[in-house]
Order: sequence, then structure tokens, then C-alpha cells
Amino acid sequence: MAEQAQPFVKLVTTTVGDVAALCELTDPAKEMVPSASSAEAYIDSLTKAGLMSDAIRWLAQGLRPRESVWWACLAARAYVGWGNTLPEPDVAALTAAETWVFKPEEENRRAAMAKAQDTGYQSPASWAAIAAFWSGGSMAPPEAPAVPPPQHLIGRAVWGAIMIATGSAPPPEVEKRQRQLLNQGLDIARGGNGQSAPG
Repeated sequence: MAEQAQPFVKLVTTTVGDVAALCELTDPAKEMVPSASSAEAYIDSLTKAGLMSDAIRWLAQGLRPRESVWWACLAARAYVGWGNTLPEPDVAALTAAETWVFKPEEENRRAAMAKAQDTGYQSPASWAAIAAFWSGGSMAPPEAPAVPPPQHLIGRAVWGAIMIATGSAPPPEVEKRQRQLLNQGLDIARGGNGQSAPG
């Protein structure tokens, strides 16, 4: 008997439809939602259908904020590992995003956005930092009335980070890299750190 995969324990909710409602999924991915028996089964169906972008989008939205931002940080690290260079402001943005992940305090959340604003918003690192800022709190200045970020924004930022990271590859490599990063995300969803996931 095959070993059963570990369940996802780091999701905001295990209700597939609740997460899907916050995502801009393709029609084939939307059609799979009603028949999904679990989050794990839904992601498995998407990957088997070759809907990697949808699987990444759903998981980016479904993960808890710290875990989702950490996944974006890993995507930025992978982007560098694949031979790309991050400008210094983007390196600083990545460091700020990682700082928030390890110490998710308000000061670090706002610092991540400050560093992101020094970038051209063209790298996975900048979007990891933006995701940290959109993780909660208020989008308004500290002295202004609170304006909570809409719930879907963090998932879009993390998905964007991963798409930029993988999109830098030649077309035949894109799906392979998406699968590599999805495996990291699945490891995080199961309670791992994403760094020991299979490539």
C-alpha cells in the first residue's frame, strides 16, 4: 500500500471553495472545485491536469500569511539560484521580507513595504516584500485610520513572485520550475520549511 501523503496543516482554511473564491482561477480549475473532496485532492487534480499556475495560485492564497510569504522568499532565492541577478534594492527587499517572516511584527511589516518601494516591482523579491506588507495590519500610514488589505492581495503577490521567478526560464523549463516551487509550497503546507522538498 502506498504511503499516504501528509495533510496540509498550514492553510487558512481547508475549504477548497472558500480559497478558490479569492483566486482568479482558469475555467478548468474552477470546474474542479465542486468535486474536490479536500485541499490535497484539489491540488493533486490540478497538477495531474497540468494546471500548474492554478495550483500555485490556489496554494498562495490558501497558505497562512507567514507561510505564504516564506514561499515567495524561497521563489526569490530559487530565481537567483537559476542564474538571475537581483539588484541591490531587491536584495534589501528580500531581506526585509524574510525578516518579517521570522519576526512578524508591525515594524518589520512596514519596513518590507518601504524596501519594496525602492525596487522596480519587477522581481520575485520585491513581490515577496509586498506580500509581507499585505499580510495584515493596515495599508494606510500609521497615523491614519486603519485600512486592512483585501484578503486576496497577499495571494496575488505571492503568485506573482513565483510566476516572475519561473517565467525567467526558457519555455521548456517553465513547467519544471513551477513544479519545483509547487513542491516547496506543498512541503510548507504540510508543516515543513520548503527547503527539503524534492525538486
